[in-house]
Amino acid sequence: MEREGFSRAPRTIVVADYDPRWPEIFERLRSEIWPAVGDVASAIEHVGSTSVPGLPAKPIIDVTVILPSAADVPLAIQRLATLGYEHQGDLGISGREAFKSPERLPRHHLYLCPLDSTALANHLAVRDYLRAHPDTARDYGALKKRLAREFPHDIGRYIDGKTDLLLEILSACGLSTAQLEAVARVNRKPDE
Repeated sequence: MEREGFSRAPRTIVVADYDPRWPEIFERLRSEIWPAVGDVASAIEHVGSTSVPGLPAKPIIDVTVILPSAADVPLAIQRLATLGYEHQGDLGISGREAFKSPERLPRHHLYLCPLDSTALANHLAVRDYLRAHPDTARDYGALKKRLAREFPHDIGRYIDGKTDLLLEILSACGLSTAQLEAVARVNRKPDE
């Protein structure tokens, strides 16, 4: 569930080899964000492919601020605005609020997710599964590189191409049928 906004001009999709600096960049971002949300958030997690050691990824750190409930979202949005984050809404993914990050910080995606959201379950399940299953992570990395070569300017097809494997992972992690269907709806490119 990493669909990005489509309002910008197409960018080239780049999947880079794992960079051991990614966890350090996440920690820097976390240290910037936590003081603003620490009294309302439960945790800040490094998610996405950059959070899996050895996994090739688009070189953009994914950061998820976990909130105890959806009722905490408005206050967290206000707090993040004080740091220069621009709220972009859910970008079509229920249970996940996205933000445009300040230019002064390393390139990253920032999300707010309530603890009970499917979006958070997706983020954490995929990360934890890939960390625990290096063979699957290797296959996923090879798939991402192939899709980036095949669809260098089509993020929709890139995401769609990863969906079957992601759904297999999420199913193995015990996500419900309804949760799997929600992930599939967001990730599948509509027929044109």
